[in-house]
This record gives sequence, structure tokens and C-alpha cells, in this order.
Amino acid sequence: MAVSVNERVEAPGPRGLPLVGSALDLLLNFLDTTLKGREKYGDVVRYVAGPPGRMRVVAYGIAHPDGIKHVLASGSANYSKQDAAYNELRALVGNGLLTSEGETWVRQKRLVQPLFTHARVAGYVDMMSEESDRLVERWTEMKKQDGTVDLHSEMTRFSLQVVCRALFGSDTDRIVPVLRDNVPYLSRKAFTRSLSPVHIPHHWPTPGNRHVDRASNEIYEVVDQLIADRRATPSGSNDLLSLLLNAQDPEGGRGLSDAEVRDQALIFLLAGHETTATSLTFTFHLLGLHPEIQQKVRDEAEAVLSSRLPDHADTSKLTYTTMAIKEAMRLYPAVYVIPRLVEKDDVVCGFTLPAGSVAALSAWVTHRHPDFWDDPERFDPERFTPEKEKARHRYAYFPFGGGPRACIGQYFSMLESIISTAVLVRAFEFTSPPEPVKLFNGITLRPNQAMPCRIEPTG
Repeated sequence: MAVSVNERVEAPGPRGLPLVGSALDLLLNFLDTTLKGREKYGDVVRYVAGPPGRMRVVAYGIAHPDGIKHVLASGSANYSKQDAAYNELRALVGNGLLTSEGETWVRQKRLVQPLFTHARVAGYVDMMSEESDRLVERWTEMKKQDGTVDLHSEMTRFSLQVVCRALFGSDTDRIVPVLRDNVPYLSRKAFTRSLSPVHIPHHWPTPGNRHVDRASNEIYEVVDQLIADRRATPSGSNDLLSLLLNAQDPEGGRGLSDAEVRDQALIFLLAGHETTATSLTFTFHLLGLHPEIQQKVRDEAEAVLSSRLPDHADTSKLTYTTMAIKEAMRLYPAVYVIPRLVEKDDVVCGFTLPAGSVAALSAWVTHRHPDFWDDPERFDPERFTPEKEKARHRYAYFPFGGGPRACIGQYFSMLESIISTAVLVRAFEFTSPPEPVKLFNGITLRPNQAMPCRIEPTG
């Protein structure tokens, strides 16, 4: 029987510890805590963090695809990004398309979305292939020295180079080291602050806040200088920075200010390289654990490409490669949780979500839901045949979110992943150690350790 918003049905959940509730469990082991929460309590789990009163945060872990669809799509108007996690992210990287709300977001989307059409993104394929080929050369030299690569370090370096070239063209030397040095710290800081029962104001001169300010300012300064240089001397190129600077509102409004261009650039830099780096890291790690699947990917790359680099037409033919990447993203979703603030009382999967609480949509949990995934911990690209994808609930798998706030860069990310996977697996055989991987969950999911992998040339 349907439940109305006037009938309050409280979701079950752990009591947690006195005063702090489940805050420590979520902070220290978010992934296991939420996964076990669904197993014990069901598809909607109530978590309390902090002492009673204004400092208490009540969050509802939602695991069923029907609930995911409601929050992200059909009922999305009632859910905002004014929760603690997005507030922390907004403070660190500005008010770009990922973090903005209301009319600001509507206007930004009108301006930015035309830059991410399939036709526009296809223009970056040659650059992605070139960077993949450069990585083959780099690894060939590394093989002469050792034969082992750190997958996450290498994939972060690669994806950062790809995103910076797409955004800044040839002006990458100034920004890459700054991001590489500062983003991991800011990512972890945003996550810990969002779950902390005690929120220290950003302007207080604590050691942690000063460190955040230094890291953020280093990134801001170099991006601001790149924007100023491009304003002063337009390049005439089609890199994203030029396109952002020249973007026109189709409804006749003003374009983007320099501050808005910086915020959009920072969002794309952060989301565009960290998420793809995680996806590629675990794609190669899992292929290195499953040589028979790796060989199928290699056979496909050789059949489609022979000895040449991929072009855009090839990407749609690399179907098994795409299936393997999607399966890696199912098991290790870079965007492992999507939070939303509940604006008005609502009912999700039969339970009341009161205004002011947080709806936490965990891809980590939903991607392992036994009602939708048989033997969910098994790596099996066959889950993503066209027939199985069509038959499955649309929101049983949502690595790029969904609804009106779905990731605008998902096509860019998938093209980059498909191209680099095909090129690298054609060139090298991967062998991964069998030990479990320790994970780090900040703004995005990534390994919390080196990811050594043995590579051998295939030729």
C-alpha cells in the first residue's frame, strides 16, 4: 500500500555510539558500513551522525533503483545540492556546473552543455589516441628498467594530461604539477569535513584550514593566470578554455565571467581526471586478474585496429572493451555516493525522508544489490551485453548519476577509457597481484595504496 507524506514511517538503521552516532563508522569505513547496512536493514537505512540538536545529521542510505530514480529523476525537484558534502566541495572548487543550484545552474547548463555534445567531444579522440600512444612509449621505457607500473599513479598522470590538453590545449605544464600535488589532500579534506559532527568555519585560521587555503589558492592562481593569458591573447583553438570564454547564452544572456570560467574549469579538471583515473586503474587491475577476459579485449583491439591508433568510428566497434570497462566501473564506481538534501518531507520506497535530512545514493551498494546482480562481487563483462542492459532497471547502474544532473562529461570519459584500454591492452599483457586493494574514499573513490602491476610487451 502506498504511503503518503502525512504518514511518517521511519526507516530502520543502527543506533551507533552515544553522542556521535554512526559518524565514526561512516568516516572510517564508509563502504563497508553502508554495504552491511543494506544487508541488515534493507533498501532504506537511517544513519545518525553527531549529538542531538542542531549539530545532528540524519542521512538515509538508499539502495533500491526505484529510490535512486525518484531522487535523481522523477522527484529531483525536491532534492538539492545544499548538503554538507556539496557545500564543502563548493568551498574548495567554486560554484561550477557540478555544485551550482537554481537559476545559476540552469544558466550555466545552457552555456556549457553545447560544449559537450557527442560531435564536440569526438573532436578530442585523436588527442586521446596520441596520449595513449605516448603512454605506450613511456611504459616501454619503464619495462626496460623494471617491468612493473603503479597503475593508479600512471592512470592519474595520463587522465590529468588528457583533461588538461582538452581544457587548455598545449598550456598544460603549469597546471598538471599543481593539481597532482593538491587534489588528493583537498579530496580527503572535503570528505572528512562533510561527515564531521563539528564544522569549524572555513575562515578560522586553524592549521587544517590554512593548508586547505594554500592548496586551493595554488590551483586558483594558476587557472586564473591561464584565463588572463587567453583573454589577452586568444588562441583561436577549440580547447575547452577558449570555448568557455566564448560561450554565448542561447537565450541572449551574458556569457561566463572569468570567475565562472575558472569554476567550470576546476570542476572539469577535478571530476574529469579523478573519476576516469579510478575507472582505468581498476579496469587494468581486474584485467590483470582475469587473463581470459584480458585476451578477449586484446583480440577485439587487434581485430578492429590492427596496428593503427583508434579513430572515433572505431570506438563503437570496441564493444567487448566497453563491456569490460563498464563492469570495472560497476565494481569500483568512482562516484561511489551521491548526496542530496531533502527540501520537503518525502516518501522513498515506503519510508519517510524528513525535510533537512540527506538522501545518500550509494553506487557502491546498489551496484552490489543481489536482487539486480547475480554473484555481485564477480568480474563479468557479459553483464553488459545490449540485451542484459536493456532488461535491467535503468538505475541499478548509475556511475554517472542520472536525471537532469547527470554527469555532462560522461561521453568524454567513456571515449577516453575505451581508447586507452584498447591501445594499452594491445601493447601489453597485464598481471596484477591477487591481494585485496585498500580503498580511499574522498570526493571520489580511489586506491589507498600503490597499485603495482606487471606489464609484458605483447609483440
